[in-house]
Amino acid sequence: MTLEKSATVNQEMSGESAMESFKTLLVEDEASMSRLLQSILAGRGHEVTAMPDAESAMEAFRRDAHSLIVLDLNLPGMDGLEFCRRVRATQQGEWTTVVVVTSRDKPEDLQAVLEAGANDYLSKPIDPKLLKIRLAIAEQRIRQTRAYREANERVIHLEEQVKSRGSFEGLIGKSEVMQEVFRRVRMAAESDVTVLVLGESGTGKELVARGIHSRSARKDKPFVAINCSAIPETLLESELFGHVRGAFTGAIRDKEGVFKTADGGTLFLDEIGDMNPDLQVKLLRVLQEKELRRVGDSRETGVDVRLICATNRDLSVLLSAEKIREDFYFRIRVFEIILPPLRERREDIPILVTHFLSNLSRTHRKMVRDIARDALHRLMNYPWPGNVRELQNVLERAIVAIRSDRITLYDLPNDVRARPLKTSPRKNASTAADREIERKRVIDALKRTDWNQTGAAKILGVSRITLWKKIRNLNIRIDDLKQLTPPPDTH
Repeated sequence: MTLEKSATVNQEMSGESAMESFKTLLVEDEASMSRLLQSILAGRGHEVTAMPDAESAMEAFRRDAHSLIVLDLNLPGMDGLEFCRRVRATQQGEWTTVVVVTSRDKPEDLQAVLEAGANDYLSKPIDPKLLKIRLAIAEQRIRQTRAYREANERVIHLEEQVKSRGSFEGLIGKSEVMQEVFRRVRMAAESDVTVLVLGESGTGKELVARGIHSRSARKDKPFVAINCSAIPETLLESELFGHVRGAFTGAIRDKEGVFKTADGGTLFLDEIGDMNPDLQVKLLRVLQEKELRRVGDSRETGVDVRLICATNRDLSVLLSAEKIREDFYFRIRVFEIILPPLRERREDIPILVTHFLSNLSRTHRKMVRDIARDALHRLMNYPWPGNVRELQNVLERAIVAIRSDRITLYDLPNDVRARPLKTSPRKNASTAADREIERKRVIDALKRTDWNQTGAAKILGVSRITLWKKIRNLNIRIDDLKQLTPPPDTH
């Protein structure tokens, strides 16, 4: 191409391209080609630094990183392939777009260009129309890279905010009830007692178990989680304790159970309320004797496991229905941690939204800056039957579908969006008189049920966790009140 023709190409392209600022490093040893490319790039709004060889270009790149590199493949000294590899080895090189100009057009040569880290290539002699297309593609990639980099920096900033405002071992919350959960996790980690985690599905029971394990003396040993309700009853014993070959139809080889897998560490049994009473007896023996017997085996094997159980069911009801053994019930609930449902800690929803937006933006490589006020208001007033897990799923669906950098009300699912908004509720017991009335009402319900919190919660029409919060907030000391309460009249 002649320089006269290049001027025409330059005018043609500069009239159609938005004059954005692109810092570009041009590496070309042929003077006339260098002037041509400089003219074309400058016409498209590029701030060009031209270098005749790869060594000097590398020094220029280290001094001042460039968003675009256009380089010839055949250079004196270090060739274009080696230069490209060295650029990619730098921290800034990850964000740089590289276009190689080459006179070689064999498939193996072009493959080597791409393997060296180039994003695109142009064959000589350069076709002006093709050059225009390839530069437009490179510029669009630079824009996308800038947007992703900004999003990545924002994600890091949001994560730092979350950590400073209420994050603990993967659990998120600054509410008083969640701070109590964090405190009890720390307490449980200091000992080796069996822990029972109570809470509805989606509240984060496994996160609690992992938090206890990671802060305990067993943190360097295995953590194994198993959902008892997800395994057929006939196979659960083998899954827990293992079996020997021939123990039952299909047992073609020996197998270790999850107790052995977790030896020295922590075993988390979710949905423990679904375990049948016969298996409860065997599990109780393992906890007491620290020995287990595989299905079909005649020998006992020692095992050292810290057990954490969880359920979304009311175990006291199962106990009354004789679906859970009394000795097993008291053995697994040595130390209880109660996770509140999301609807009972709505003040944590904004920080949870911030946390999930930062994580999901990174996962889906989308720059989602924030959420509209009316959309957040709707999230704050939704009952969340699926709890934190449902909130995460709703936000993920929105991020996948949206084409902007902000979640609006119309990006939310219909069932969340269509729910009528509630006015802000008046705080319970906001005055001293209200507080005293509420306190007497709770104490009366506890007395009527002989201090059974599950029964008292039913009388009050609230969940057991809500009652627990009321007892704490109203400073009700049950042990002291029991001593002051006269025995029931038996006449």
